[in-house]
Amino acid sequence: MLFYLNGIFTGLLILANITAVKLFHIGTWVILPAAVIIYIFTYPIIDVITEVYGKKDAQRTVHSGLVTQILALVFITITIHLPEAPVFKEQESFETILNGSFRVILASLISYTVSQHLDVFVFNLLKSRHGQKKLWLRNNASTMLSQLIDTTVFIVIAFYGTIPLEVLGTLIITQYIFKFLAAICTTPIVYFLVGIARKHEAKIL
Repeated sequence: MLFYLNGIFTGLLILANITAVKLFHIGTWVILPAAVIIYIFTYPIIDVITEVYGKKDAQRTVHSGLVTQILALVFITITIHLPEAPVFKEQESFETILNGSFRVILASLISYTVSQHLDVFVFNLLKSRHGQKKLWLRNNASTMLSQLIDTTVFIVIAFYGTIPLEVLGTLIITQYIFKFLAAICTTPIVYFLVGIARKHEAKIL
């Protein structure tokens, strides 16, 4: 089960980095990177790993995600600079999207490293106090705190200088509110995955 969770976690990270260059809006004032739809599911997964398998395995998952993102950054850079074939007419569009991804991935690496380690630390700290009780509390508390750090650091690094400051502030506020609400909504997913993982581990033992 741990291998599946690791695979899903790292896969979602790469998808989030690729889609982060797209901004979308909800109504007239909510502006969000498309990656937020994907990235919000990485925190429940890392919380499940911390809950069932412990802090060390969670940290290994965070590190594997970091390595995967670095590799993505390297290979994106290589593919951008490969000489395009005469029949390939989309080099400019290709560079526009993936060059945007370069800065986004760099921002993601920094915010990811800080916020995910914070999430594991806070979650594990609360678990040491409550045992298996109050899963909802440590899931939401660790996610909401780490998401605040992640959102602020990521958006400032990824978009500072490319969009007006008022839009930058709007991005931070609206994205965090979205993530805050999403963290609450994904709590049942955490309980569901924890239940499956514990049953799986019990069968192995």
